[in-house]
Amino acid sequence: MDRAQKEKVVADLDQIFASSGVVVVAHYVGMTVAQMQDLRAKMREVGGSVRVAKNKLARIALDGKPGVKMGNLLMGMTVLAFSDDPVAAAKVAEAYAKVNDKFVILGGAMGDTVLDQAGVKAVASLPSREELIAQIVGMIGSPASALAGAIGAPAANIASILSTIEEKAAA
Repeated sequence: MDRAQKEKVVADLDQIFASSGVVVVAHYVGMTVAQMQDLRAKMREVGGSVRVAKNKLARIALDGKPGVKMGNLLMGMTVLAFSDDPVAAAKVAEAYAKVNDKFVILGGAMGDTVLDQAGVKAVASLPSREELIAQIVGMIGSPASALAGAIGAPAANIASILSTIEEKAAA
């Protein structure tokens, strides 16, 4: 790899570290190409990506970034899983690590917070962005539906009473 290629890789990694909501670092020793493709596909499904890069170039790209302490995790055969959604990459990586013992999560970074294995697991247990939006919309809509039910209840009660009176009068 010549200098220009290395500079391009560092620039790409710089962009990843600057714009990603979460970056997960893992070892992938012994994984087959098919397993790596499976991981990439699962990560793409949630809007994330997987990148294998030289550790030295990744450390250069991390220099001056909030997650610079994550550089300590970059030893051996490492892979970076990242996504804009702060939870998606962690969820996929955690789920994949459960079914593939050759994929070992080392830690990661979420903004300027460096995560260890337990931290990545904790982030993976959080609801995703879409789940949070759905919960908020449900909370916003709940009072409105309760109000509509309360407003409609007296009319329903009056209709029921009138129906009962009508039945008694007909009998």
